[in-house]
Amino acid sequence: MIARLEKGSLVTVFGGSGFIGRHVVRALCRDGWRVRVAVRRPDLAGYVQPMGAVGQVFPVQANIRYPESIRAAVDGAEAVVNLVAVLASSGAQSFEALHVKGAEAVAQAAMAAGARHLVHVSALGASPRSNSSYARTKAAGERAVLKAFPEAVILKPSVVFGPEDDLFNRF
Repeated sequence: MIARLEKGSLVTVFGGSGFIGRHVVRALCRDGWRVRVAVRRPDLAGYVQPMGAVGQVFPVQANIRYPESIRAAVDGAEAVVNLVAVLASSGAQSFEALHVKGAEAVAQAAMAAGARHLVHVSALGASPRSNSSYARTKAAGERAVLKAFPEAVILKPSVVFGPEDDLFNRF
């Protein structure tokens, strides 16, 4: 069982401006945590700030393809959550770059920063033997995360949908 974080502890959430991330940020705020939302473009993520009390949520620039920005984003965090994923691999935002190398870099930075907890969101069906490159890279990412941060918690949801999603609400 994971020890509960103390109220007011700092949590860094990668992917906190996305669909699942916004719900995670709101839940963390309701529980009293300070939430650092690591995003590529903080100037476009101001909408996350009102999810908590004044000063409770703050976006910071980070890109999981750049380890130095990851290190800065996790500095001082008690916990780190990685929700970054893509459904279609394209250019620099490839499955390998984000699901494997990016996930590994987040885990390594969290460990080096002394974070007590790491939650990594993977996917149901992640398997090195899958026909899907998405599922294969998600599985490789899980292995890389656990190698770098052995006590990490890996969540493997199926399709996630709900208010404000980009799946069912597209139609």
